[in-house]
Amino acid sequence: MELGLEGRVALVTGASRGIGLAIVKALTDEGVQVVAAARHSSDELDALVGTGRARLVRVDLGGAEGADLLVDAAGDRIDILVNNVGSAPARPGGFLSVTDEEWEAAFNLNLFAAVRVTRRVLPLMLARGSGSVVNIGSINAVFPDPHVIDYCAAKAALANFSKAVSKEVGGRGIRVNTVSPGPVETDLWLGGEGVAATVSEATGMTPEEVLARAAGVAVTGRFSKPSEVADAVLLLASDRAGNITGSDITVDGGFVSTW
Repeated sequence: MELGLEGRVALVTGASRGIGLAIVKALTDEGVQVVAAARHSSDELDALVGTGRARLVRVDLGGAEGADLLVDAAGDRIDILVNNVGSAPARPGGFLSVTDEEWEAAFNLNLFAAVRVTRRVLPLMLARGSGSVVNIGSINAVFPDPHVIDYCAAKAALANFSKAVSKEVGGRGIRVNTVSPGPVETDLWLGGEGVAATVSEATGMTPEEVLARAAGVAVTGRFSKPSEVADAVLLLASDRAGNITGSDITVDGGFVSTW
């Protein structure tokens, strides 16, 4: 399918690894010029930057000033915004173990980073009369889990925010959608300090048992691949999805069995 994205400019946050890196790669493969935002780079992102199809902006979006620094560095044309940056530390102690500081950190990175960057980018899109915003949510917005309770709440807020903004700007050429992955083969789950390792330490199960149990909930019996999430983002970013706004695409292998 021809997506017609060549020559457009995209801004992707959380771009150095996992889902964000896969999105950068998918967009550059389609001829999009990508501004890749991350606190730190990676060998894979450096390779994409080396092709000239991506440009790295090092920025911490966990604070209020990060969005201003990023968008000022990105330039005055952004056709596609992908708010991907986020974090989901496991909370094996449940609700009572989560401090105010941890709640604030979860909302800063998983909600307010997207709010702030979108607030800066929207005027550029409105001036052009076109644009696509894709926010990377999570099935945890509708699948609450006490082991990531602050993350769940922040992603639920992100989904509501996305829907509200889509209603405001939909008549002015801007589309706002979300993509909600279930468990994905990234460091968030598989890394040395990821969910599997943290839950393993708290429960006595091996990390492999934790991963098998999570994968077994999906009807496909496996985690999604970052590239599969990126493909959904490509569709929503393109004019092929020209009348899709305020929608959510779930990429979870049937993990959530309700409508």
